[in-house]
Amino acid sequence: MRSNALYSGWNFFFPFTSWIPTVNKRDLRADLIAALTGAVVVLPQGVAFATIAGMPPEYGLYAGMVPAIIAALFGSSKHLVSGPTTAASVVLFSSLSLYAIPGTADYVTLALTLTFMVGVFELALGLARMGALVNFISHSVVVGFTAGAAVLIAAKQLKHFFGVEMDSGGHLHEIVFNFTEQLQSINPWVTTIALVTLLSGIAFKHWMPRMPYMIAAMLTGSLVSLFLDFEFGHAVTHIPNVGALPATLPPLSSPDLTFQHIKDLAPTALAVTLFALTEAVSIGRSIAARGGYRINGNQEFIGQGLSNIAGSFFSGYVATGSFNRSGLNYQSGAKTPLAAVFAALLLMVIVLLVAPYAAYLPKATMAGILFLVAWGLIDFKEIRHILTSSKRETSVLLVTMLSAMFLELEFAIFAGVLLSLILYLERVSKPNIVTRVPDQRLYKHAFSSDPDLPECKQLKMIRIDGSLFFGSVNHLQEQFDRIRANNPEKKHLAVIASGINFVDLQGGHALVEEAKRRAADGGKLYLINVKDGLWNALERSGDMETIGDRNVFQSKNAAIHAIYHKLDKKVCEGCENHIFQECRNPPKPKPLVTD
Repeated sequence: MRSNALYSGWNFFFPFTSWIPTVNKRDLRADLIAALTGAVVVLPQGVAFATIAGMPPEYGLYAGMVPAIIAALFGSSKHLVSGPTTAASVVLFSSLSLYAIPGTADYVTLALTLTFMVGVFELALGLARMGALVNFISHSVVVGFTAGAAVLIAAKQLKHFFGVEMDSGGHLHEIVFNFTEQLQSINPWVTTIALVTLLSGIAFKHWMPRMPYMIAAMLTGSLVSLFLDFEFGHAVTHIPNVGALPATLPPLSSPDLTFQHIKDLAPTALAVTLFALTEAVSIGRSIAARGGYRINGNQEFIGQGLSNIAGSFFSGYVATGSFNRSGLNYQSGAKTPLAAVFAALLLMVIVLLVAPYAAYLPKATMAGILFLVAWGLIDFKEIRHILTSSKRETSVLLVTMLSAMFLELEFAIFAGVLLSLILYLERVSKPNIVTRVPDQRLYKHAFSSDPDLPECKQLKMIRIDGSLFFGSVNHLQEQFDRIRANNPEKKHLAVIASGINFVDLQGGHALVEEAKRRAADGGKLYLINVKDGLWNALERSGDMETIGDRNVFQSKNAAIHAIYHKLDKKVCEGCENHIFQECRNPPKPKPLVTD
């Protein structure tokens, strides 16, 4: 098991030096077998993702080569496989198509520049030990964004699925409107190939799960296309193909770091960085939990950053952790990160051998494959769970998903994160405050919040669950005022503070003000079960002096015994509730000693 202690000094900069010496022949054999499967699967995925991103198809393969090797060597996960992903590809297309025509040299340059910037952001966050940053992106944001991106993927492939000429840029409603205007131009031959690919992919996945269904569906669609072209002639079918891919290793490239490019791409780069890191670390943690080890979030940030920086110089666009390939890598029996390294090297060999045959790959087949990808991205089970479990998380899910479909994709991530934080702050700004009364029906008269139980006529006891900070002070003061207005005869207020973990200067000041008001009315404010953090904070700020350490107790019994002596005994004489043990067995007065 890897521990965070390993990632210090030399191992922090070269983490692979900590595990390479432990690799044995058995591990190498397992990694090679897993790598072969991974290399075969990434071939159709790379082309598909590049199509989504508006990049030439070969760039999706390049993104799974050098970046995957760097991420494996400099990351912390044994099984995480980096490369092009759906979400990053959709954001890339959505953002860069505003500045250049997809597929052009200018567009590719912008993609390489964005990749470099994302890498720099990721590396900087890793070196700054900001691995916990991804915890602020909630699961509902990820689910909503992925679902919205999936709908966009399918919408942007309508032109290739039905063989119509239309602008597939813009937002969902614009794409759908453009498509409805082209309904009369649908090519039945193209649609047939796309449907055959889609249905065969579903069939292979359902009835032959061990076979790579994407490759099987791609081959099926391509064969049907060849048959239709041979039977009816290309002049009749007009089935467009992807075209031959260059059978070369990733060529050297470079980002164009002009001021204008940096200014235009900075918001997108930040959004992609947050989502890419969330995706990578979440996948890494999920698989690590199944594999019985832990990953280091900071080291994973560094690995992802270096992989994208390197990728921008080796014709790769934004790469991050891939759930499909990482899960497959684990299930295939991979033992070390060498499996991802071997998969990238094998992919290079496969590209050199297979790339020319992409000339026979129809765009309709790729559209069918991407429909499968889009459907698989929508986590219907998790969406249903969120919708039925939490209104807050439902609002985050819907805002993120709808923003992804109808607004800019990078804005969707920010909107989801911002709403999550707002809802969190709104919740913690209202600490739960409940009345507590001894319940004679419970063992040892334990305290209860039953509203039907009688209360002491002079003492109000409450429990506060939550932190007392500047955001919750207003709610706390309102509750104090309400208690005082509804119970004017109860001069004394006891706060069970076992649920208070943190207090800042304003929170401490609110307690002091309440203590002063209680004293002015002839009563006291008491604190019970005070934790060390609360005690120390009140002491450092000087608030403990005003509250009085004699009014602070570490147990309810001690507090009640002391408070009872400060109550007005005339009021106690007319009380029949006998709330506390002291009420039923009042302490006998000490005899007067005379000379």
